[in-house]
Amino acid sequence: MNSARRCSSRQFMRGVVLVLSTTCIALSGCHVLDYGPRYAEGEIDIFDDLFAISVPDEEHAVAVGYQGAAYWTSDAGETWHKGSTPTIRLLYAVSMADSQHGWAVGQLGTIVRTDDGGKTWTEQPNLKVGEGSHLFGVHALDANTAWAVGEWGTRILTEDGGETWVDHSLGVDPLHPMFVWLSERDQDRVRGGEKVYEDVGLNNITCLASPSTKCWLIGEFGYIFWSDDRGANWTRADIVGDVHLEPLIFGYNEIDVREEYIPDLRRFAEAIADETHVNVRVDPFASAREVAAFGNEEDPIELFDLLSARIQDVRSILDDAGVATDRLRMPNKPPWDFEDFVDDDPGFLTRYLDSRRADRPTVEVSVIQNPYLFTVRFSNERNGLISGLGGVILRSQDGGRTWRYQVTDRKQAFFSIAETSDRVIAVGEKGLIRMSKDGGESWTEPSSSFPRIFTFMRDLGFDRHRKIGFIVGQEGMVLRTRDGGASWDWVLPPQSRRS
Repeated sequence: MNSARRCSSRQFMRGVVLVLSTTCIALSGCHVLDYGPRYAEGEIDIFDDLFAISVPDEEHAVAVGYQGAAYWTSDAGETWHKGSTPTIRLLYAVSMADSQHGWAVGQLGTIVRTDDGGKTWTEQPNLKVGEGSHLFGVHALDANTAWAVGEWGTRILTEDGGETWVDHSLGVDPLHPMFVWLSERDQDRVRGGEKVYEDVGLNNITCLASPSTKCWLIGEFGYIFWSDDRGANWTRADIVGDVHLEPLIFGYNEIDVREEYIPDLRRFAEAIADETHVNVRVDPFASAREVAAFGNEEDPIELFDLLSARIQDVRSILDDAGVATDRLRMPNKPPWDFEDFVDDDPGFLTRYLDSRRADRPTVEVSVIQNPYLFTVRFSNERNGLISGLGGVILRSQDGGRTWRYQVTDRKQAFFSIAETSDRVIAVGEKGLIRMSKDGGESWTEPSSSFPRIFTFMRDLGFDRHRKIGFIVGQEGMVLRTRDGGASWDWVLPPQSRRS
């Protein structure tokens, strides 16, 4: 894996998931680590934070979470028991192929499997353990086949019940925008044909039940992929925004934005100033004449100066209009250190100059959809929903190829989302819950009968008929519905154990 892990704001965003595992630092009612003997076998003596739930049928469900906790029920949630897992690492996700067989995944490459409905679990070795990569999502297609996803672009697949896991993780090649940001050692590894993973966290993966072959996965930076063949091949999806700006045209060897463009540029900036889940891409282009005059491969500095000056003028206008400079992305800014690359990659500068040549001098300013995404769910092959950080809800009606934002009234995180026969439910931090009766187009608060929650609700899941469902969250919280989400009861912890 990458030899030098860079500290950055995006790693903080990825850490939102990890922070939930250490709520003792920031939240009251925290756990004191206790490795002593448990109570009677299967009894829940410490109500651990729960992070995921899987409901394979009307009677069975399995939830996992803090310190390797695994809870199971075989009577539609009337009674819950604690399973025996071989790990004390946090488990982020669980997926049951049927009532008996399934997987849970978590910290530092942890993968555990159950063949008895969550009562007992066995750990499964895999390459991500040695790399120390956290696994955030898992989906069991059947008792033998499952995908797991996680940090550093992790996508691994088993087709033999977890005996072996094959790596399909996202990687970086010399043409990848991330290549120039790699360490010198990792760049050499890429040139030498070694795999260097992409610095992106993949958080969730889901597939429809057979005979469908559709799958989807999501992560940070607005990463969304769809597959028509159970994950054998993946295609990047698009998030469709409503803010657009025509290219800014410059004259030959001009560096200042024309006065006629400034009002539109400011309106563009003001429209996205509060949309913190989007960034702005600033992409400079030179005319063929300018490249010929100033872009000599022996000394391209004059062209670099020209492109940089245009970028800077655009940046100044955007900054004055309220778009912070740390939201600006310039993946094609001049590579002033090009000499460091050409010895090992002789075509590096030629490719860059070719990529900057256009019919006329322009700077393209566009929105980069950058939401941090937690959960993706599809009710059928066309209609899907995604929940994310900052109150983000995305909706697709074309099988996940394109996505559009849905308006919500909160900027808190929606950690999970699910659809029943007549409603959509989204849950999140600090007791946040919203419901929709029109497929996710509009959202309202639940009725007053919904239990009052002040802590996080991390996941929710329904059985295949979408009637029996559970919400899980902090301090072993389990809520249950038996009518497709119309009403909810607090199941765990019992009344006597609630703080």
